[in-house]
Amino acid sequence: MEFDENDRFFYELLNGELVKKSAPSALHQRISRRLSFKIESWIQEKDLGELFYSPIDVFLDDYNAPQPDLIFIKKQRLEIVHLDNGIVGVPDLIVEIISPSSIKRDRFDKMNIYQKFKASEYWIVDPANSSIEIYTLQNDELEITDFAAEKGIVQSPALGGLEIEMMNIFE
Repeated sequence: MEFDENDRFFYELLNGELVKKSAPSALHQRISRRLSFKIESWIQEKDLGELFYSPIDVFLDDYNAPQPDLIFIKKQRLEIVHLDNGIVGVPDLIVEIISPSSIKRDRFDKMNIYQKFKASEYWIVDPANSSIEIYTLQNDELEITDFAAEKGIVQSPALGGLEIEMMNIFE
């Protein structure tokens, strides 16, 4: 496959298939920024690790290199961050903000990949429903362990109990 230098799309490698993605919407970016600010402030205050933003490749194997929206790596595992290449290994927290064109990919395809590689925590952020679903790895399966919509609060085990209030993200 030839790549055009002027190509404005992003690409992910999922189960050996190159998946083309367009730039995120303004709403997607607003939600991403609000989550990033909340998470970044918390991890800096608690000295927990480092947060990364899409686009950045997460190399899981030769057939899977997704580009999650937000990625958290614990301080004790920062060796998986390769400053010249991307992240080589499974992050401690993976956040995907779904859009109408990515619902199946994020809810099923990527979740199955993250489960296969034993991601400890996976969030699905749904702007259409003003909700966040938190899945944690239990007995080798990603199980929903917290959920809130519109006015609720979710709490992240991977981030040491950080609480996210829906109104602050989706308002």
